[in-house]
Amino acid sequence: MRTKTQKQNKINVVTLGCSKNVYDSEILMGQLRANDKEVVHEEEGNVVVINTCGFIANAKEESVNTILEYVQKKEAGIVDKVFVTGCLSERYKPDLQKEIPNVDEYFGTSELPNLLKALGADYKHELIGERLTTTPKNYAYLKIAEGCDRPCSFCAIPIMRGKHRSTPIEDLVTESEKLAAKGVKELILIAQDLTYYGLDIYKKRNLAELLQALVKVEGIEWIRLHYAFPTGFPLDVLDVMKEEPKICNYLDIPLQHISDSILKSMRRGTTQAKTTKLLKEFRAAVPEMTIRTTLIVGYPGETEEDFQTLKGWVAEMRFERLGCFTYSHEENTHAYSLEDDVPEDVKQERANEIMELQSQISWELNQNKIGETFRCIIDRKEGNHFVGRTEFDSPDVDNEVLIDATKFYLKQGEFVNIKITEAADFDLYGEPA
Repeated sequence: MRTKTQKQNKINVVTLGCSKNVYDSEILMGQLRANDKEVVHEEEGNVVVINTCGFIANAKEESVNTILEYVQKKEAGIVDKVFVTGCLSERYKPDLQKEIPNVDEYFGTSELPNLLKALGADYKHELIGERLTTTPKNYAYLKIAEGCDRPCSFCAIPIMRGKHRSTPIEDLVTESEKLAAKGVKELILIAQDLTYYGLDIYKKRNLAELLQALVKVEGIEWIRLHYAFPTGFPLDVLDVMKEEPKICNYLDIPLQHISDSILKSMRRGTTQAKTTKLLKEFRAAVPEMTIRTTLIVGYPGETEEDFQTLKGWVAEMRFERLGCFTYSHEENTHAYSLEDDVPEDVKQERANEIMELQSQISWELNQNKIGETFRCIIDRKEGNHFVGRTEFDSPDVDNEVLIDATKFYLKQGEFVNIKITEAADFDLYGEPA
């Protein structure tokens, strides 16, 4: 006679938003696995945890739509339970509970132990650096700090993530060793603000010292820096970048704008002159460095003159990598008290103009690479191409190197020297050298 076995829950974690959310989902999954729970990432499961983003309007909309989609599946009996965590839940919990009551429970960004409890698991403090990575096996994100102390007028992150809290160097080294043991070769350092690292626990900006500790981890070959704030940038980081071959000649430094009046209203603590001087110092210290930045257009009060100042400056600085966003009017931010006076179509037009200019700059810079050979890491195979990256490119946001898979066989996660044979606006084509 067959006995009825108790149904084993399969927990599906769905991640929305930025790389910091990816990291948080991986920590959650590591904890669940340590509790002997069956857990998957964005596959079928009867219990769903949605890790939401609440940063700007588009991201919030995507998060709400995803919650509604899974609530409908719950009502249709396809899934049994739906839990919501992350930034949207932190920021709008009372509203969400009222508007979408059919979610089993909502959790904020710092409520991991409570979320685990709801999933029938215990929070294990001893699991330093234990996580289930969801990225290709050759790279992983390393979150070195949580929260942000910066007062930027347009940004809701401090509301959702709290004050800046650095993770001690020894814990980050332990985590990196565990990642390296799993075959990770590239660490992408992330935080709301890398340049603030260490101020809270070491009473000084300590990013350079952290990098010197991480380069000693065996198996790690590339270390990449994301989200460095321009004000108070610790210039000793450039010395380490120059001296240590493992640290990619790459820096992501979101500058947001360049018009002095807009920078002042944004509460960025800098000016056009100071920003330009800083970038020139970067170029002088590490001439081969690739600089990625992001800009916001359509901020309250942005005049045509402000925009032309920004556009002229982008043309002058010739950033290797650049992204441009339209301003999103976010409640409870300082800028919310200002009138959102730039029409949406003008915002979009301005963003398009910046990206068109950047596309031309990128094309010109890429043409100079034809005939050169670069060390590339192979991330994946897509269609008839192997897709790789140089040290000057971060996954998902930057250029890729495409190699014809019908002619050459390459292995995912391997480093290969690739000679560039062709170049488009944002992608390079090449073959093994």
